[in-house]
Amino acid sequence: MFIGTLIIDLFIPESNSLKYRRQVVKSVKDKIKRNFNVGVAEDDTDKWQRARIFVVGVNGSKSCLERVFSSVEKMITGFRNVEVIDTSREFF
Repeated sequence: MFIGTLIIDLFIPESNSLKYRRQVVKSVKDKIKRNFNVGVAEDDTDKWQRARIFVVGVNGSKSCLERVFSSVEKMITGFRNVEVIDTSREFF
């Protein structure tokens, strides 16, 4: 059994308030939850244009988790109002 974590740092260039940032991040989180069988959480920050999202998955196959995380990353890069700054993965 493998547990995988994916950490995604986002930049939201059009954000001019925390309210707008929360709206964008909620949209990203909801789409991840809807399309993949993973847990999603946000690291709360007071920066208007930055966000960090945590994605957690459990599977019997590490390669399956890697494919899911790659799909999540690919989907997020398709959003027009966010830019991916950095990603990191860990498996236990």
